Amino acid sequence: MGVRLMVIDDHRLLAEALASALKLRGHRVLAAAAPTSGAAELVVSRAPEICLFGTAAPAEPGTFDPVVRIRRERPQTAVVVLGPVPSPRGIAAAFAAGAAGYVRHDERIEGVERAIAKARAGEAAIAPQLLQGAFAELLNPAAQPDDEGRRLLQMLTPREIEVLVRVAEGEDTRLIAAGMRIAPSTARTHVQRVLMKLGVGSRLEAAALAARTGLLDRAALGTRQGQDPVG
Repeated sequence: MGVRLMVIDDHRLLAEALASALKLRGHRVLAAAAPTSGAAELVVSRAPEICLFGTAAPAEPGTFDPVVRIRRERPQTAVVVLGPVPSPRGIAAAFAAGAAGYVRHDERIEGVERAIAKARAGEAAIAPQLLQGAFAELLNPAAQPDDEGRRLLQMLTPREIEVLVRVAEGEDTRLIAAGMRIAPSTARTHVQRVLMKLGVGSRLEAAALAARTGLLDRAALGTRQGQDPVG
């Protein structure tokens, strides 16, 4: 028997594609919407049995605030989170907010339907392998996200940090070489070492990683204070 549900995701195309697939399988989809910030109002007003709540950042603070409100104001609605392979913190945050399940974004439609059925029956809807992965990370914790910028800086030499800053500012090999008063071949070697140490494949990815982790801010702060930027 079909389920009355809603699909909400910040990526409208993903929401609409999943909604279409579920409609074809006999479910009644009340809405496929974005962004997730308006999920609570929509769910409370439409009162579905299931809300599929998509997020790209399950561990970010505030991500599941709409889920908390849905569970408070519409407890009859079960929320199943659709997200990336999460950290233990992401899974814990989802269930702490009141979610009934967690499903990977790349799960097959049959897997999504199984999660819907479990959530509708009042069961926890999460694949065993996700729980196993979460427990494995809890037993062997990786560096905390807040420490990632510091960890990356510790991998780079002072000269490589300067190269990374210049890359992030959009300088090409010629400008890097001129600004650092080194040969272009040497500058090219430094850039390749930076990419290799950061585990990225392009200058754009290196700049994005540096910005996301606060690595550039740490480097700039250390330079202003005349200190080792990782200190």
